[in-house]
Amino acid sequence: MSDLRLPSGEHTSRPWRIHEIADDFRLEDVWALPTPGGPDDLRHLVEQMAGGKDGPDGGNPVGRFLFAVRWKLGALLGWDKPDAGVGGRVKTLRDRLPDDLREGPRGPDLSSVPFTSVFQTHDEWAAECANKTMHGVLHLGWVPDGNGGWRGQLTVLVKPNGRLGSLYMLGIKPFRYLGVYPALMRSIGREWRENAEHRAAR
Repeated sequence: MSDLRLPSGEHTSRPWRIHEIADDFRLEDVWALPTPGGPDDLRHLVEQMAGGKDGPDGGNPVGRFLFAVRWKLGALLGWDKPDAGVGGRVKTLRDRLPDDLREGPRGPDLSSVPFTSVFQTHDEWAAECANKTMHGVLHLGWVPDGNGGWRGQLTVLVKPNGRLGSLYMLGIKPFRYLGVYPALMRSIGREWRENAEHRAAR
């Protein structure tokens, strides 16, 4: 899956609207998604991410274990209390939206993890979550694949909450690359192929 990881310039060089809204967030990861499609297919990817059947662990036992540990720690240490999230410890990024984005489609929230949608356009979607460790943004873009087609691009942006947040992000980094992202990429690709076959059969 190392070939799916992209340099940060693949995100920063594009004229995404998220740059206007989250310029004080740190770019953590950029990934090419195995989701070949046409120029208007971002909406299908957003729907898949919002209601994905495998969840953020990609249906992988290792990823499932890591997330279970994370949620348990969060419960024990109070990381995920409502007052630590969006609308509590941090303001929602929707408060930063220019009028055209605020009045446009918001997009769906994720069903399996506590990400709430910020905005959606023809080629871009962003969702956010927050807890005591960080404020994070999941960004999906829809980009040309260089071969006449299109594909998704996933970017993770974070704003760590002080020293705790910085240590937390450093501590989970190897687990993300070894146990979470590989399974997630396989899951996204597998579900995309299944959904594309269903759409073609209609």
